[in-house]
Amino acid sequence: MKGYQLTFYTQQDRRHGKETLSEWLLNLAKQHGALGGTMFSAGESFGHEGRFHSAHFFELADQPVGVMVAVDEATCDTLLEAVKNEAVDVFFVRTPVEYGRTGSST
Repeated sequence: MKGYQLTFYTQQDRRHGKETLSEWLLNLAKQHGALGGTMFSAGESFGHEGRFHSAHFFELADQPVGVMVAVDEATCDTLLEAVKNEAVDVFFVRTPVEYGRTGSST
């Protein structure tokens, strides 16, 4: 099947309401019908302003975090619209993908 892989990039210390932004994004994706999603932490990154973000031993607040979800085209559109409607400033990458399952789901 064809759809999209949406990857949102943020930092551990960013919040939306009472949740971290990454938790909020993952939950929002699930609510909108994403086929699956993963939150991952990275050691280092840089953003659009050119500033580096990294996970330091004593300070993890600036640790880079990504949220990757698999979605069909309709879900991709409604999910991105929902993020925009919340006025959340977050960088994302939308990549066309082919997805499926192998083996048994039991």
